[in-house]
Amino acid sequence: MTDRITHGNLQIATALYTFANTEVLPGTGLTPEIFWSGLEALVKDFAPRNAALLATRDHLQSQIDQWHIEHKGQPIDGDTYQQFLRTIGYLLPESEDFRIETENADEEITTIAGPQLVVPVTNARFALNAANARWGSLFDAAYGTDVIAEDGHLKKGPGINPDRARAVFQFAATFLDIAVPLSQGSHGEVTGYDVEEGPRSVTLCVTLADGGKTELTDFAQFKGYSRKDDMLTILLCN
Repeated sequence: MTDRITHGNLQIATALYTFANTEVLPGTGLTPEIFWSGLEALVKDFAPRNAALLATRDHLQSQIDQWHIEHKGQPIDGDTYQQFLRTIGYLLPESEDFRIETENADEEITTIAGPQLVVPVTNARFALNAANARWGSLFDAAYGTDVIAEDGHLKKGPGINPDRARAVFQFAATFLDIAVPLSQGSHGEVTGYDVEEGPRSVTLCVTLADGGKTELTDFAQFKGYSRKDDMLTILLCN
């Protein structure tokens, strides 16, 4: 049995309760009491609606199952089948064009194009695949697709094609030059990125192949960094 903590009418797995209180909520301005009470209110409000929707889905599915049983072995006429689905309310008449405006949504959802995969959060592998679908590697995408020409000396093969790999690096450098340009030179000429921490400021320093130093044209595009051992990760935003 999973250890659970009671909060109002909620039964919360201890691991989830601890994780939310110690790692998620700090810095958000929400106290554990406000968060869990708010979640309880949401569950109380939406659980009956969810149950009603599931009951509607089961009812529709039973009607569809029965239709297929009654028409077993018969060729399916698309127009007839579509009319049946409209009759039971599975399909609705097409509406006029409309727009939906959503507030308080993360920029990763509102401004960055990418697949929105709905997966069960209880399945770690599915959740990881969904995250990777949005946060893929530019190098992998360029090498593995026809973004880079796939003929002649750039053809993909059973192993890494050095010519294609060089073309991928050039493609990535050109992309960065457009998205986060340098004040001098090209990302293709960069031999290193570093972050210098001053008493009141943080600076992104870029070293070019000729030994020269440069920086971003727009320093505001430098959003943050992390450093662990000898590994530096920087976050740039277009």
